[in-house]
Amino acid sequence: MIIGTRGSALAMAQTRKVVANLTRFAPDLEVEIMEVRTTGDNVTDRPLNALGGFGAFVKELDLKIVAGEIDVAVNSLKDMPVDLTPGTELAAVLPRGPVEDVLLSKVPLDRLPQGAKVGSSSVRRRAQLLNLRPDLNVVDLRGNVGTRIRKWKEGEYDAIVLAHAGMMRLGLPIEGFPLDPREFIPAVGQGAIAVVCAEGSKYLDALKKLEDPRTRAEVDAERYILRKLGGGCSVPLGILAVKEDECMRIRAIAVSDNPMDALRIDQSVPLSDLEPGLDEIVDALRRGWGGDFLVR
Repeated sequence: MIIGTRGSALAMAQTRKVVANLTRFAPDLEVEIMEVRTTGDNVTDRPLNALGGFGAFVKELDLKIVAGEIDVAVNSLKDMPVDLTPGTELAAVLPRGPVEDVLLSKVPLDRLPQGAKVGSSSVRRRAQLLNLRPDLNVVDLRGNVGTRIRKWKEGEYDAIVLAHAGMMRLGLPIEGFPLDPREFIPAVGQGAIAVVCAEGSKYLDALKKLEDPRTRAEVDAERYILRKLGGGCSVPLGILAVKEDECMRIRAIAVSDNPMDALRIDQSVPLSDLEPGLDEIVDALRRGWGGDFLVR
């Protein structure tokens, strides 16, 4: 089996995690890792939404699967479009890591000085930061996790925002303040590792053993809402689904062009009536922003 992945330290760490689990389930399986550079890796001087948003880190991997050059791709699920590349399928989603973002800063968000320079390449993070602190100077920040942290430590930024899951998988200390995911809503699929293969792959049965049913149910609900809204990473939208007994609790935030205007939703949907309940949430988000606000 040839597994394709980006060459960043985080991507490699996630791929090694997949390989370690695979070898437990299929000890006779021979696995080779192939590094693939993506558009998001090659173009680092422009915001992600200028590169077409979702897919900038996964498109080349998908194309190599379809061409038969690799058998499997390992991705951060939050980087994946809600509509998969034809000829591929989402074989498994591993148990979810921490979902929250972390503010790397010497002080909490509410104590940052007025006009503090905060780095993030995420439209969602920028919108929520400005919703909470409209006085901040939120500027684009690209590069891998190590590069971003180095720029912060060298004083280029007063603070930066990163995903807790990525820092944990790299074994990095949290030199800052976790942002409560009930208030600072994460990206769809944040904290989850996705395994993609060709439709009907001969490795599908082995890959499915990596699946965590609870995580899959939660991220499927998040991705369902995002798909219905036509959104991607260029939309200031956060969605978090958490399975609670026989319900799926959905928290969402949509921020308008004026960051002070935000629509928040906190609603529990019975699993027995999940899709209609999710459709109601989609309708509420659309009504709140005049129908097509979220479709850009």
